[in-house]
Amino acid sequence: MTSKTQHNTELLRFTTAGSVDDGKSTLIGRLLYDSKSIFEDQLEAVKTATARRGEEGVNLALLTDGLKAEREQGITIDVAYRYFATPRRKFIIADTPGHTQYTRNMVTGASTANVALVLIDARNGVIEQTRRHAIIASLLQIPHLVICINKMDLVDYNQEVYESIRDDFEQFAAKLDVHDVTFIPISALKGDNVVERSQNMTWYEGPTLLYYLENVHIGSDHNFIDCRFPVQFVIRPNTDEFHDYRGYAGRVAGGVFRKGDKVLLLPSGFTSTIAKIDTSDGEVEEIFPPMSATILLEDDLDLSRGDMIVRENNRPEVTQDLDLMVCWFNERPMQLRGKYTIMHTTRQVRCLVKDIQYKMDVNTLHRDLDDKVIGMNDIARITIRTTQPLFVDSYRKNRITGSVILIDEGTNETVGAGMVVG
Repeated sequence: MTSKTQHNTELLRFTTAGSVDDGKSTLIGRLLYDSKSIFEDQLEAVKTATARRGEEGVNLALLTDGLKAEREQGITIDVAYRYFATPRRKFIIADTPGHTQYTRNMVTGASTANVALVLIDARNGVIEQTRRHAIIASLLQIPHLVICINKMDLVDYNQEVYESIRDDFEQFAAKLDVHDVTFIPISALKGDNVVERSQNMTWYEGPTLLYYLENVHIGSDHNFIDCRFPVQFVIRPNTDEFHDYRGYAGRVAGGVFRKGDKVLLLPSGFTSTIAKIDTSDGEVEEIFPPMSATILLEDDLDLSRGDMIVRENNRPEVTQDLDLMVCWFNERPMQLRGKYTIMHTTRQVRCLVKDIQYKMDVNTLHRDLDDKVIGMNDIARITIRTTQPLFVDSYRKNRITGSVILIDEGTNETVGAGMVVG
């Protein structure tokens, strides 16, 4: 895996979380504005809107608040995705609502993120919402957490205020499964430590937010050890030129696959050798997450969508009984003994909710063993039984092969997202 390949394709996904008025919109606006990632006409529109509101300068929150009008009309906007790029990296921001009733939105936006930005208002310190967002980030195993202590201008850029909030959060985070936490004191409004270093906080010696986002090491966020290749579809061109071609297309979910590797096919248990690997850029010698490719095998074996190519001595668990931490998305509560469709990698089967073990209080981590009513935005541990075996790893080991979504069979709505407990 060359650094050149990494460099050309490296995309960082990050999610923002914070309670209402913590300054998320201003922070994202500041990132886009100071990194010169907005168009002139957008900037002019924002300047005009700022002037119309009787405000001075540029209200950067307006760059990202264009969706508020729709929200006010009762149109639900789940997660707003924004894209920007600097010479070093490409970025996708998942901006999720901060209110308590939007836990499901945060889960959706954060499920593929490398980094979670949690905003704290320097005047309020660590509040219940902060703890909730940190708990969800830890539950979703987001590899990197950045605590942006915002509005430092409103506390006179006071070092003691920053250190007190940092210590408070560290004490709480010690109970969580988070490994990489970075604290940055910022003022999104004034631009301190967002893109440019702050002249007002010379006591802070760490990176600016953009420098952190451009340089945080995300190469090892993927699992490069356990080889997993879920087959999405089989390619068999019906032409004379390609009449012998039989390729298995999909996206690498884990490990490194190389031409000549001996592989095991699930569920059949047959083994074969990789004869060739094709990508949109032509034939390659090796593939790794999150590349999409087509694998050709030396033997003429029958694979179909939902099957998985793995290594003989490193297999996922093949099981019909799964323990899941699930976030419920639907207004209709989860039904014990209820039947749902489950999607796991490229496989779709049916399942039955066998047991609701407990409901988790997302503010305190308390497990309620008696309350078995799992409503919208609740997080619970459940046991399900599937109609056919799935090839799973624990979510902690692999976020792709360890996650599922639950679908209502009647309405076809996504009703929940689950993480396999290992």
